[in-house]
Amino acid sequence: MTGPALSPSKGHLSKRTRWAIVVAFAIAMAWVEAASVFYIRAIVNRIEPYQADPLPLHGALGTVELWREAATLVMIAMVGLLAGRTWRRRLGYAALAFGVWDIFYYVFLRLISGWPRTLLDWDILFLLPLPWWGPVLAPVSIALVMILWGTLATGSRDDAADSRWAWGLGWAGVVLALAVFMIDSWRALPGGREAILRVLPVTFNWPLFWVALLLMASPALHRVGTSYSARTR
Repeated sequence: MTGPALSPSKGHLSKRTRWAIVVAFAIAMAWVEAASVFYIRAIVNRIEPYQADPLPLHGALGTVELWREAATLVMIAMVGLLAGRTWRRRLGYAALAFGVWDIFYYVFLRLISGWPRTLLDWDILFLLPLPWWGPVLAPVSIALVMILWGTLATGSRDDAADSRWAWGLGWAGVVLALAVFMIDSWRALPGGREAILRVLPVTFNWPLFWVALLLMASPALHRVGTSYSARTR
């Protein structure tokens, strides 16, 4: 006598459970990131990053910091690979994790150090391949778009279609945003490493950034529109 056949989906986590697990991981990772950045900035007396030579790369510190940033991106990619069962959902979970991590990083850094004081405080966002500069509001805005798209992508049906034009606009927005973040470092590039480290932007191109953000939101907006159309048929 044989027992009942196991359902193919038995033992699999629900979409909501996977979403919650990825969010919990990202929040915990944000605390680790905020603590690490606080330690580094305290060591080099740069709690406020908006000053010349925001991260003095003495000895091995520069190399360690660059690899730490790379490892952070690998961790986010890996959680997406583990959580998703299709490539679209894997990318969606990675986007979700990145967005939640980025927002809570600033929340925790404020709790730990009192910085940032406002969303318009300048921050050095990444060091790869050149230093990225921008007000805190800019990466937080991108993070919100990533959370929206990640949630939609991981909660939709497996047969939901993606639009190539929306993705094309999205990637154009990514390139444009990177240009806005790195334009000052790019201009200093002919002066060498020391000139790049001395860069302190005084203006941020908000109009161009909002255009980039709208372009980056194209895949999410397209998915929202598709879902609404399907429900109203």
